[in-house]
Amino acid sequence: MIKYSRADVSVAVSTPTGLITPIIRDAAGISVSAISTQMKDLASRAKEGKLKPEEYQGGTASISNMGMFGITQFDAVINPPQGMIMAIGAGEKRPYIIDDALGIATVMSATGSFDHRAIDGADGAELMKTFKALVESPLGMIA
Repeated sequence: MIKYSRADVSVAVSTPTGLITPIIRDAAGISVSAISTQMKDLASRAKEGKLKPEEYQGGTASISNMGMFGITQFDAVINPPQGMIMAIGAGEKRPYIIDDALGIATVMSATGSFDHRAIDGADGAELMKTFKALVESPLGMIA
């Protein structure tokens, strides 16, 4: 089993020649703004076919966002040798209980797929719980 010491997160990018997953190296060690800047650069160069192999090979986890295409929920397949992938769906207005009353809220779906040979299910659930908390209170991501 491979044990990773850092989070190298791939983000799926659609290109004219197909899907490619450039990697944000050591994502846990950099700010959200730095991740955004790096991802914009990597996505732009991916679409131009200008990524180096080390910029899209390997990684520890992936994020796939079909929400940008209006897809509300889907399941993503893990890309070995990675240990997990998170599928992000579009936010949509749905009926929601707010303070014991029916209201409307923008709700999105996020599904985690975990290779249990590398990530225990309880650890995967903890990651999804933390992701939910951060999405619901995004100021928690600013450091």
